[in-house]
Amino acid sequence: MPKGSAAAYTALQHNYRTGIPMDHFRTDDGERIHVKIQGDGPPLVLLHGWTASHRDWNPFIDAFAARHRVFRWDARGHGGHPLKSATVPTAARMARDLEQMLEHWQLRDAIVVGHSMGALTLWQYIHDFGCDRLRKVVIIDQSPRILTDEHWSNGIYGDFDERRNAAFVRELQQDFAEGVLRLVGHSLNERARRKYLENGDSMETARQRLREMAPQPLIDCWTSLAAADYRDVLEKIDIPSLLVYGGASNFYHTRTAHYVRDNIPNALLHIYEDVDHAPHQWQRERFVKDVLDFIDADD
Repeated sequence: MPKGSAAAYTALQHNYRTGIPMDHFRTDDGERIHVKIQGDGPPLVLLHGWTASHRDWNPFIDAFAARHRVFRWDARGHGGHPLKSATVPTAARMARDLEQMLEHWQLRDAIVVGHSMGALTLWQYIHDFGCDRLRKVVIIDQSPRILTDEHWSNGIYGDFDERRNAAFVRELQQDFAEGVLRLVGHSLNERARRKYLENGDSMETARQRLREMAPQPLIDCWTSLAAADYRDVLEKIDIPSLLVYGGASNFYHTRTAHYVRDNIPNALLHIYEDVDHAPHQWQRERFVKDVLDFIDADD
């Protein structure tokens, strides 16, 4: 799959395997969370998006692991690891998993990068546990509230209310793979709309990979994310924050990026023009430089 196509569907891409085995830790409910750890240096934690896995970060590992000890998990219910517990993978539960991962490896002053669902997980973590263990955070293309209403238009598409979300969940229950692809394809991004209508080989590859996933935990996870509202969390982030947003995001107008910047104290915003919900995948070298420069900057 060409780089551009993979970037448009980064949550669905299948990157190469590094050959480095995954470690794991057990949470307080007995779930086994898989984590790949590489490199040496200050801790850098990478949180992937919904339906994705640690593999989404493969293109960045050489650069990041050269200077950091990089932790990237398969979030609960993700990565092809069947759930062992009956616990639903909610935002709150994933935030608790993150706290227990940091505790398991005794990580302090961690830099945490969250893309999409990973950003929501990070905001939930800050809501529940504060910023004491964190040094800096990076948010990639996410709204603090993904559903819209008459008073909030900075969620998905600018017009994705409870009614539309309920219809989407019904689609997921009927045909999970097609529901996910339609969410990405019937979006604000013209390139993604065209690719979905063309229904080429890359789309079929993504469809087949989604069909291999256990849908119910991911539907439960989505339901939790859709119910979340982190607007009041933003002003409580008292550590340096880098925001990276796509200028042609599938889901969010650029006004969402500006809202997040304006509500996190002293946040730094980069908008990558003409790229989608995965700006880091489209402009990988720029993203690596932006993140490392941000980490190295004086706090």
